[in-house]
Amino acid sequence: MPNDDRVRGRAGAVVRVASGNFLEMYDFIVYGYYATYIAKTFFPIGSELASLMLSLLTFGVGYLMRPLGALVLGSYIDRKGRRQGLIVTLLLMAIGTLTIAVTPGYTAIGLAAPLIVLAGRVLQGLSAGVELGGVSVYLAEIAKPGSRGFMCSWQSASQQVAVVFTALMGLALTGAMTADQMTAWGWRVPLLIGCAIIPVIFWLRRSLEETAAFKEMAHHPRRSADVLRTIAATWQVVLTGMLLVAFTTSSFYVITAYTPTFGKQALDLAASDTFVVTLCVGVSNFVWLPVAGAVSDRIGRRPLLFLVPVLVLITAYPAMLWLVAAPSFAKLLVVELWFSFFFGVYNGAMVPLLTELMPPTVRTAAFSLAYSLATALFGGFTPAICTYLIAHSGNRASPALWLMLTAAISLVGVVLSLVTGRDAATSDLETALIAPVMTTHPGG
Repeated sequence: MPNDDRVRGRAGAVVRVASGNFLEMYDFIVYGYYATYIAKTFFPIGSELASLMLSLLTFGVGYLMRPLGALVLGSYIDRKGRRQGLIVTLLLMAIGTLTIAVTPGYTAIGLAAPLIVLAGRVLQGLSAGVELGGVSVYLAEIAKPGSRGFMCSWQSASQQVAVVFTALMGLALTGAMTADQMTAWGWRVPLLIGCAIIPVIFWLRRSLEETAAFKEMAHHPRRSADVLRTIAATWQVVLTGMLLVAFTTSSFYVITAYTPTFGKQALDLAASDTFVVTLCVGVSNFVWLPVAGAVSDRIGRRPLLFLVPVLVLITAYPAMLWLVAAPSFAKLLVVELWFSFFFGVYNGAMVPLLTELMPPTVRTAAFSLAYSLATALFGGFTPAICTYLIAHSGNRASPALWLMLTAAISLVGVVLSLVTGRDAATSDLETALIAPVMTTHPGG
């Protein structure tokens, strides 16, 4: 195949595989953006804060299901193939999204309403638990040597397209509808649009080819138990991966899903202003991710992974104090773009490192488990944690403290990665994938 055909082939594969990642993030962010409206529809209790907290906690439940999805669906992908597994995750996400979109409110069916929404979030969580890992591994396996960081960056970059798309939709809806209309039915529109996109993404995913690396692998796990045993034997690597992901997941939800709630509830800014900021954050993330991925291909992953947490520990809290002292659209934009730089540079280097650390035969399950555990512990409940910190401390800058804590945790993970994983600068993913790897400790 001529070189330009290979480039077009890889570009087409990126679009087909990352389209589902776009939908997964779109569905999750829509819930976060419209949490206040969902709270009034499904959790109409006396206290507005308590109602919002229940809505955000339900948002977080999806993340608690991610580790289970990582193990069950991740082992399925490692046994049956990347392409087939990515189609299954898309179907689960579609069912969960449709469930939330069409469920009547509490006033119509009572307690059944929040329970059905909870079930929808569980299905979304199971799917999302392996979607990101499945896409990242697929992109890593089709990347040519020396471009793995750049190629893997498009997994997260596709999520930023979802951030921008959802922010634009939020601007359109809040501009065209009254608050009463948004509460009554307007918040359902983005979810229904997501459902309408599903057939197109399903068609794109069906056209994916299995990766050559998977087909050429000398051994595949035959049973889920084989996958679990291999992961258990390399638990140190999974734990290191979880620590590495802590900052990327918390920072992402602070600057995306939590921004509309933070701007409206804590800063008293107009909803349209917060959506514009979120849109700009999505564009900024989209730029920084491939840049950082490409830079990490040149200088290595860890220099960037050491730099960002240190900058967060030094600047995050002063920046947030400056914002809350006299909140404005311009100040919120500056702070969020600064945090976007942190997220984009860190994530662009972290995702390829994570694929390089994991044992080849269980790469999807191990990657997904590490990422899902971090998301469940540090990311999914970030909006609820930030809301709680502000409400009970009276300090509107307290979300920065949460970012600093997760940055410190990830810094520990970067240090541990020097000990527990293969040297990402010298290991070649393609070579590792086709080597005999069914040993007692495949990650050694």
